[in-house]
Amino acid sequence: MIETTDFRNAMSLLTSAVSVVTTTGACGRYGFTASAVCSVTDTPPTLLVCMNKSSYLHAKFVENKILAVNVLGAPHQEISGVFASRLDAVERFKHGSWTELKTGAPVLADALVTFDCELEQAQTVGTHDIFICRVVAIKQNQQQQGLAYFNRAYHQLGQAVNNRSHIDADSLVSEV
Repeated sequence: MIETTDFRNAMSLLTSAVSVVTTTGACGRYGFTASAVCSVTDTPPTLLVCMNKSSYLHAKFVENKILAVNVLGAPHQEISGVFASRLDAVERFKHGSWTELKTGAPVLADALVTFDCELEQAQTVGTHDIFICRVVAIKQNQQQQGLAYFNRAYHQLGQAVNNRSHIDADSLVSEV
């Protein structure tokens, strides 16, 4: 049996993009920092977002049924910390400049990219729900540096290791 601590230590070595996931609706405007976000398919454009069911925010996202995944650039480390903190929702949104796209979910104006989504389904796995989210709008900015989380620390990304061995992004998608 794998111990929880061993699993967490191993997962800290999985480099992840850092996002602030936001929602708004009848139960209010909320957001949290997430690293468990990835694409599911491009037909139709779909993401998955993992969220702990014990979070006080969980019910808010489920009830609102919309969310925006704001992928953070290198300059957004402070915003990541704010949305991971115990600050209340009103205080969190005082950091950064916020706008909206199609669903009305809060969009960080200078995020690297934002995926505006409708929550289609939730699947419970252990302590978390996996939200399957249909992307209804995308906004990209011209930043060159991404923010990643690796080995329990933030890192700036943007420079290719070896430009001569460029890999076509489509070749990274597995066909099962």
